[in-house]
Amino acid sequence: MEIDRAICRFEVQGQAHLGLIMGGALYDLTAAAPDTYGTLRGWLQAASGRVTVAIAELLALAERLTPVAEAIGLLDGSTPFRLLKPLDAQEVWAFGVTYEMSREARMRESEEPTIYGRVYEAERPEVFFKATPHRVVGPGEAVGIRADSTWDVPEAELAFVVTPHCEIVGYTIGNDMSSRSIEGENPLYLPQAKVYDRCCALGPVVRLAGGFDPTNLEVNCAIERAGERVFEGRTSTGQLHRSLEEMASYLGRCNSFPDGAFVLTGTGVVPPDTFTLADGDIVRLQIAGLGELENPVVELPL
Repeated sequence: MEIDRAICRFEVQGQAHLGLIMGGALYDLTAAAPDTYGTLRGWLQAASGRVTVAIAELLALAERLTPVAEAIGLLDGSTPFRLLKPLDAQEVWAFGVTYEMSREARMRESEEPTIYGRVYEAERPEVFFKATPHRVVGPGEAVGIRADSTWDVPEAELAFVVTPHCEIVGYTIGNDMSSRSIEGENPLYLPQAKVYDRCCALGPVVRLAGGFDPTNLEVNCAIERAGERVFEGRTSTGQLHRSLEEMASYLGRCNSFPDGAFVLTGTGVVPPDTFTLADGDIVRLQIAGLGELENPVVELPL
């Protein structure tokens, strides 16, 4: 399934532009209508309360434009434009224990395992703050592992994007980097295990809602070390224990997102307990229809 009807952020002469990938071509939305499409934040605010109409307007504009590049060239780095991380001002939030495999893994790592079993079955989900924009990296940029952690893993996740009204407007790939040693020592250490510099990767693009079904997509995670593949696993978003609409609803309870938000939906791909990431590893995540997100790993100094 090729990437189509997807928005992206890319660099033009040192400036971030909002673009649309459609029919194999890249269209520069910012150059055509900077007041509406100058930033992702601005477009999400304008789309709030009118998502279907806002997407239709965006697609209609692109049909009147001349492409600036082939989409494949932007994605593989062969154009003069540099692909940027898909968010600009948005926070990233995350849901946990949404797959059976994640529940089992979290119970094994924790000294308080029953809390993860309870939250999996509970009406109220686990939702936590993951990252500010400056802690997020995009395609090709390094994700981080903490120097004070001994057990670190990537978490391949479907992510969705919401407007300030918490309406789902699109989907992308997310890597929720996690220190299992820190979280496993005490669940109250979750912010330290999850929130730090380079703790999250997103991209490469945001597939627009409407005409795209996110409920049964294959999710792949592969890790390479010194040219050798040391882990590979897969799951399907069909194994999610909670719906995306339920997550968006809980996210918006007593909370506000004036710039919109990116939301990670949990992982169903967990490396074995004997595995930990190392400096120099390469993490490759793929989700059908959303492309590939590749990031090297770097150890962060204390």
